[in-house]
Amino acid sequence: MSALRESLGFLTSRLRQVGIFVALILIVLLFQGLTGGILLEPQNVTNLVVQNSYILILAIGMVMVIIAGHIDLSVGSVAGFIGAVAGVMIVHWGWAWWLAIPACLLVGALVGAWQGYWIAYVGIPAFIVTLAGMLIFRGLTLITLKNQQITPFPAELRALGGGFLPDISGGTSVLEWLTVILGVGATIALLIQAVKERRIRKKYDLENEPMAWFATKTTFIALLMLTITFLLASYRGTPIVLIVLAVLVIVYTALMNNSVFGRHTYAIGGNLHAAELSGVKTKAVTFRLFVNMGVLAALAGLVFTARLNSAQPAGGTGFELDSIAAAFIGGAAVQGGIGTVAGAMIGGLIMGVLNNGMSILGLGTDYQQLIKGLVLLLAVGFDIFNKNRSSGGGSNLGKRFKLKTTPPATEAAKPATERPVTAGAGSRQGSTVPDP
Repeated sequence: MSALRESLGFLTSRLRQVGIFVALILIVLLFQGLTGGILLEPQNVTNLVVQNSYILILAIGMVMVIIAGHIDLSVGSVAGFIGAVAGVMIVHWGWAWWLAIPACLLVGALVGAWQGYWIAYVGIPAFIVTLAGMLIFRGLTLITLKNQQITPFPAELRALGGGFLPDISGGTSVLEWLTVILGVGATIALLIQAVKERRIRKKYDLENEPMAWFATKTTFIALLMLTITFLLASYRGTPIVLIVLAVLVIVYTALMNNSVFGRHTYAIGGNLHAAELSGVKTKAVTFRLFVNMGVLAALAGLVFTARLNSAQPAGGTGFELDSIAAAFIGGAAVQGGIGTVAGAMIGGLIMGVLNNGMSILGLGTDYQQLIKGLVLLLAVGFDIFNKNRSSGGGSNLGKRFKLKTTPPATEAAKPATERPVTAGAGSRQGSTVPDP
C-alpha cells in the first residue's frame, strides 16, 4: 500500500510529463473505437508513421528553439523552399540524388544562419525574423518553381519518404523478420538503458522514480514498442524514414541531456540574464539553434517532397503550426526552459492520431482545425494550471478552483529581526539577512 501511495504522490508531482502519455493513450483508444478498429490496422499504422514523419522531424528542432525561449514561424516555408531547390537540382540540372541531398541540407543551414544572425547578433526578436522568413521563403518557393510543380524524382530519393527496408524473408513469411529483429533489439536496448540510468541515479543519491511506477512505465513502453513492431512487420516492414527519425531522436535526446550545448540551451530559456552572468555564450548558442533548425527543416522538406514525388508551390504550408503545436502539447513551456525531445514526439503523435482518426471518420477540414485548436489550447492551459497549482498560494487559478495549496510565509510570520533580500542574479530566493 505504501508503494502505491508513493507512486501516486510521484505521479501527482509529475502531471506535466505523465499527462501527455495518458492523453495519447486515451486519444488512441477513443479513435480505435470510433473508427471500428481501423486506426490500429497494420497498414494504417504504417501510413500514420510515414504521413507524420516530417512534422516529427520539425518538432525536434522546434522544441529546442522553444526551450531557449524563441519561436520559428518559417519552418514550413523553408521546407517548401528546400523541396523546390531539390526539384531544380535533380530534375532540371540533372544532379545525382546523393549529391543533391547534402547540398539541400547545406542550403537549409545557410537559411538558418541567415535568420540566426538577425536574432542572435542584431537582436531582432525571433517572432519578427521568422515571420519575415515565412514570407520570404514562401515567395522564393514560388519564384523557384515558377508556380508549377516539378516531378518526377528518382526512386532512391522517393524511398526516403515512402520506402521500406528490404524484406529478408523474400516475402514468404507472415511477418517481416528484419522489422522484428530491429524492434525486439530496440526494446531490449531501451530496457537495459532504463535500468542502467536508474542504478546511476541511485548510486549518486539523486531523485528517483518509485520502483512501482518505474516498473509499470518501463513495462508499458516495452509492450508498446513490441506492439508497433508487430503491426509494422505485419504490413510491409520498417519505413526508411522511421529509421531516420529514430536516429534523430537518439542523437538529439543525448545532445539535450548530456552535452554542454543542451545545458546551455535550457539555461538560456530558464533565465537569459543569469545564463549570461554565468558565462554562457548566449548569442552563439542561439545562432547554432537556428542553424540546426534550418537543417532539420531542409530534411523535413526533402522527406515531404520525396513522399509526394513532387515539388509543389504550396509545399510545407501549415507545417510550422503543427510542429509548434507538437512541442507545446508535448510539455514545452511557453516561457522557455522546459521541454524534451521525447515529449515533442508524443505531442506530434497526438496531432498525427487526431489528423488520421478524423480523416477516417470523414470530418471536414473545418472541424479538424477546430478540434486541433481546442486540443492545443487545453494542452497549454493544463501546463499553466499545473504550474500555478504547484507554485503555492500565488496561483489565482488555483484559488478560483479552490485548490489546496501551501501559502507562502507572510511577513508577519517572520522574525522581526529579519527582512527579505531582493532576489537578483545569483541570489537565493527566500534568503534572509538580519537588520542592522
